[in-house]
Amino acid sequence: MGSTGTVLRELRGAQKSAKGVSLYSRYVNRPAGRVLAAWAYRMGLTPNQVTSISALFTYGSLAAVALVEPSWPLGAAVWAGLAIGFALDSADGQLARLTGRGGPDGEWLDHVVDCGKMILVHTAVLISFYRFAELPSQGWLLLPLAFQFAAVLTFCAGLLREQLGKTAVSGPGPAGAVAAPVSRVRALALLPADYGVFCLVFALLGAPGAFRAGYAVLAVVHTLFLAAFLAKWFRELRALRAG
Repeated sequence: MGSTGTVLRELRGAQKSAKGVSLYSRYVNRPAGRVLAAWAYRMGLTPNQVTSISALFTYGSLAAVALVEPSWPLGAAVWAGLAIGFALDSADGQLARLTGRGGPDGEWLDHVVDCGKMILVHTAVLISFYRFAELPSQGWLLLPLAFQFAAVLTFCAGLLREQLGKTAVSGPGPAGAVAAPVSRVRALALLPADYGVFCLVFALLGAPGAFRAGYAVLAVVHTLFLAAFLAKWFRELRALRAG
């Protein structure tokens, strides 16, 4: 088992493409995940064990949102727990690519944890609103449900787009094909839709009005991204059929 520095160098060569990845995931979450993957490798953990630890951090933080009265200390703890869980969510895949121990079971477990996260994060906010918040009107209780709908539909539609694209296009690409360069403008534009950026809003739990406002803005942004993604993915799949 090599030194931590050696493992980190090997992990840098086992990264996914940066295409379609926001600046946060590229420059914050993936590097943090790389460090955690190196630690997991040194500890002898498997990718599935790292996924399970990620779930503990994420689901534990969301349980705190639902069960504990909002405060600044809670907000800091929840944000840290969600950020660590997100970094571990990157670490499990990096560890799998480094060790060659990935497989369908690991990919399935990772997606199950992610799907549960998408559902529970907004359920926790709904419960917190109902139990602790002095809402301007009861209509605010509909906001987490709408946000949950947009988040889960984006997640499921994105997975289907990926899988259907793989089914439609088999075999290697054309000889001499060159991958399109990664767009920094697109990476910047994707920041509001990044889960890591979304987690930052929980640091505002000590200021209920600011938290509601930030959460509402992100809900609108994610809904707009959903509409754009659905149109884009539909066009791409229709083009594959035509081709």
